[in-house]
Amino acid sequence: MKLSEVVEILGAKVLSGEDALDTEVASACGCDLMSDVLAFVKDRALLLTGLMNPQVVRTAEMMDITAIVFVRGKEPDDSIVEMAKMKDMVIMSTDLPLYIACGELYSKGLTGKKRG
Repeated sequence: MKLSEVVEILGAKVLSGEDALDTEVASACGCDLMSDVLAFVKDRALLLTGLMNPQVVRTAEMMDITAIVFVRGKEPDDSIVEMAKMKDMVIMSTDLPLYIACGELYSKGLTGKKRG
């Protein structure tokens, strides 16, 4: 799924990385515990979280996560957005709660399963 589709499905606001919305993601992870992200995230993933601190961007970079979606209408402060921009990372915000956002993406085909 392209990130531009994620924006449309979630009604998301793009906060950084507008020029990378044609990037494909293969799976998604809805999580507020960065230790779980480290344990379970796959390649070319999209991270959905309500956690609002710089550790989210650092963890995403370490795991080669393509983009971060902040849920429940949360928007990161300027320092987090700037950190993401320096790392060429797409950052979005949606008003949807985590559970609903993940469900919407799953129902539209972002299952994380290999297609074949």
